[in-house]
Amino acid sequence: MYTPSHFKIEDLSKMYDLIEAHSFATIVSHHQWRPFATHIPLLLRSEEHCLYGHFARSNSQWMDIEGQEILVIFQGPHCYISPSWYGTPAAVPTWNYTAVHVYGKVELIHDDDEVLCVLQQLTSKYERTDSSYDLPSVDPHFIAGLSKGIQTFKLPISSIEGKAKLSQNQPIERQERIIRELERKGDLEQQIAVLMKGNLHKE
Repeated sequence: MYTPSHFKIEDLSKMYDLIEAHSFATIVSHHQWRPFATHIPLLLRSEEHCLYGHFARSNSQWMDIEGQEILVIFQGPHCYISPSWYGTPAAVPTWNYTAVHVYGKVELIHDDDEVLCVLQQLTSKYERTDSSYDLPSVDPHFIAGLSKGIQTFKLPISSIEGKAKLSQNQPIERQERIIRELERKGDLEQQIAVLMKGNLHKE
């Protein structure tokens, strides 16, 4: 990922935070001589420095993915930045965003107990706290049947890089003007404004 030094996320915990908050990822590998991508939620086990997830078995990407070095993309909040907010005519449009790229080699999981553990943890991550759904209470024969339709995997993280392009290359006064404009916009813009404020408070 092209990352100028002033946009680079150095802190591993911040990269992990972005993965946790925006865990619906894009998995990119080579399949049948072409780049191939799948969009799925992933589970981070930070203590293991690993990601876990599963493909539908009907998705043939998993069939030749084991042993490849693959790319996993996590996209955080992002939004358009108008040059009209800069207070100068010498400006052009741009886009502020955050992203983390993860690299590693996939290991397919075949152990039934481990597959079930991954499914339970993924479900627990996304179920609302007031939800009555509980995967362990579902008929185990039903779950076993559905599990045959997926291929679970583990991705030990070999390298990770993060980028937060948040107008850090602009003067402080200009960053403050951008923040004020973003705070008047929608949810994504307001998320970027919060991140930009955090950067200003560090300086």
